[in-house]
Amino acid sequence: MEKLPTEGGIATILANPSPDSASDVPEIVLQVVDLKPIGNSSTRYTFMASDGKMKVKAMLPTHFASEINSGNLQNLGLIRVLDYTLNSIPNQTEKALIVTKCEVVASSFDSEIKSEVKKEAEMENEATKLKKEEAAPSIVLKPKQETVVKSAMQIVKEERGNAAPAARLSMTRRVHPLVSLNPYQGNWTIKVRVTNKGNLRTYRNAKGEGHVFNVELTDEDGTQIQATMFNEAAKKFYPKFELGKVYYISKGSLRIANKQFKTVQNDYEMTLNENALVEEAEGEVFIPETKYNFVKIDQLGSYVNSRELTDVIGIVQNVSSTLSIRRKSDNETVPKRDITIADDSNKTVVVSLWNDLATNIGQELLDMVDTSPVVAIKSLKVGEFQGVSLSTVSKSVVQINPDLPEAHKLRTWYDSEGKGASMASIGSDMVSPNSKNGARSMYSDRVFLSHITSDPSLGHDKPEFFSINAYISLIKGDQTMWYRACKTCNKKVSEATESGYWCESCGKSDDQCSLRYIMILKVSDPTGEAWLSVFNEQAEKIIGCSADELERIKNEEGDDQYQMKLKEAMWVPHLFRVSVTQNEYMGEKRQRITVRSQALVDPATESKYLLEEIAKLSV
Repeated sequence: MEKLPTEGGIATILANPSPDSASDVPEIVLQVVDLKPIGNSSTRYTFMASDGKMKVKAMLPTHFASEINSGNLQNLGLIRVLDYTLNSIPNQTEKALIVTKCEVVASSFDSEIKSEVKKEAEMENEATKLKKEEAAPSIVLKPKQETVVKSAMQIVKEERGNAAPAARLSMTRRVHPLVSLNPYQGNWTIKVRVTNKGNLRTYRNAKGEGHVFNVELTDEDGTQIQATMFNEAAKKFYPKFELGKVYYISKGSLRIANKQFKTVQNDYEMTLNENALVEEAEGEVFIPETKYNFVKIDQLGSYVNSRELTDVIGIVQNVSSTLSIRRKSDNETVPKRDITIADDSNKTVVVSLWNDLATNIGQELLDMVDTSPVVAIKSLKVGEFQGVSLSTVSKSVVQINPDLPEAHKLRTWYDSEGKGASMASIGSDMVSPNSKNGARSMYSDRVFLSHITSDPSLGHDKPEFFSINAYISLIKGDQTMWYRACKTCNKKVSEATESGYWCESCGKSDDQCSLRYIMILKVSDPTGEAWLSVFNEQAEKIIGCSADELERIKNEEGDDQYQMKLKEAMWVPHLFRVSVTQNEYMGEKRQRITVRSQALVDPATESKYLLEEIAKLSV
C-alpha cells in the first residue's frame, strides 16, 4: 500500500504551532498542492499543504530550490514534515506554515488526494492495530521506588536556575533556524556564530551625526544573515560581538534585504536596537556548514561592480607566481596570485587571490595545477578588468576538491569532454541590452568615435569605458601580431640558453610555447576613425583563427594567403566595449583605446536598440 497523507496532520500542526525541537514533531505526511514560485523568485516557493481533509497555506525557504529544480520535490507529491513553524499573516486570520525541514515521500500523484481515498488504508491500519494488541505481551509491574514528589514548576525552576544566562535564554524559548525567520514573525531566538564583523562607522545625514556597524551571522545549517545596529545599539553591541563566538539573539526585527547593499545570500536583513537581547553561548562551539550559491562563469557579467558577492566553482587551468602589490590606501605591500578557472559553460575567468590565500592556498594550487583540481570559492567580488574578473575579500573561503555534488559533476565533465574543449574568456561575451547589467553592456554608454578622439583628457585620472559600433577598416600585416607566451601563465617567454623557452613569471623553462595576439587595428564610424589595441581572446574572434594558425599560414602558404586572411576580417561591423586611458610615450601623453570585449552586430538586437533610442528622442 503506497503512502498517503497523515489523517489530521494539519490539525496536529495547528495545535502545536511551534514545536520545541525537531524531535518533538510527530509523523506528519502532507501532499504538496498548487506549488508555485513566490513572485518572480526562482528560489522561494509557496503551496497548499493538504492532509486530504484540511489545507493550510505553506512556504518553502530558499534551500529547497535545488530539490524543486531537480524534480525531486514536485507538485502533488508527498513530503514528511520534519520541522516547521507556524506564522501569522498580517491583516489575516489564517496562518502560514513554514516548512524548515522535510523529506520527499512520493514525487508526484496524478491528482489531489481526498479523504475518501483513505478508507481502505484506515481499515487496514485498524486490522493491524488489533493484531498488535492481541500479540502484545502481558505487562509486568516493577516495585515502587521511593521518590521525592516535585511539581513540574519546581523542576523547571531548578533546571533554569542551574543553567548559565545564555542557556536559560535558549531554554525559555525555542531556538529558530535562520531559514525560518521572516518580517511577520513574532518572538524568536536564534543561535548563531559571528562570521564577519564590520567597523564602527560614523555617518551624517539631515538628522545629524550617527553611528552604525554590522555583523554577519551564521547558524549551524550554514544559513547567513546580516544584522545592522545604529547609534545607541551600535555603541552597546560593538564591544559585545566578537568574531568567531556563538551567541543567542532575540528581540530583533527583519525586513526585505536591499539587494544593492547585501553581502550575504538571504532575502531578509536584521536590525537590532538597544532593547535586543544578545547573550554569549559560553561553551557552545559549532562550525557552520559552508553553503554555496554557485554562479556559472558565463553568467558573471550581471554581477560586475555589484556589492553582491558571488560563489563560483571551476577547474583550475593556470596558476601564476606570487606578486607583491603596493596598496594605494596605505602604501603597504600585499601578496597577490592569479588563478584561471573554467567550468562546463566552456568559459574561463581569472580569480585574484590576496594575502594569506595567495601564499597558502595559492601555493598549494600551484603545486597541484598539473592535476587540474576543482576549487569552490565563496564570497568573491566581481570586477571589470579585461572583461570580467574575480577577486577574493577578507571573508572569502577557498576549498580544493570539495566533496560536493557540483564538484563531482564538474570533474566528470572535465575528464570526459572538458579537457579537450575550446575555452574562451568570459570577457569576450556580449551582454544583451535588457540584462540587469545593462550599465556595462555594449548597448549602454554608446558613443561615436568622435566623442573619444576629440577629448584628449579622457582617461587621465582613471580608465573610462564606452561602447561603440564601428567597422574594422585596416589591419596592418607588417606589424607585430603576436608574442611567444608561456603555456601555463600566458606571460611572455624568452629563448632559453640551451633549448626551449624560459618563463620569468613561473621561474621555469619549457620545450614549447604558444603564440598570443597583441595587435592594433583601425576602426571607422560615421564620425571618424581610431586605432584600437586588441588582445588574444578578442583578436581570435576577429581574425577567425589562433595566432599559431595564422603564423602557419604565413610560413607555409605564403604572404598572399596571410594578407587574404587579414582582409577577410576587414569591413565587418562590430560592437566593441573599450577602455580609454592615458599612456606616456617618449615624454608625451597619448590616448590609448583598448578592446575589452567584442561581438558581431546582431541586426535584430541592434534594431531594437535603435528604436528605443528613437523613442527617447521623440519624448
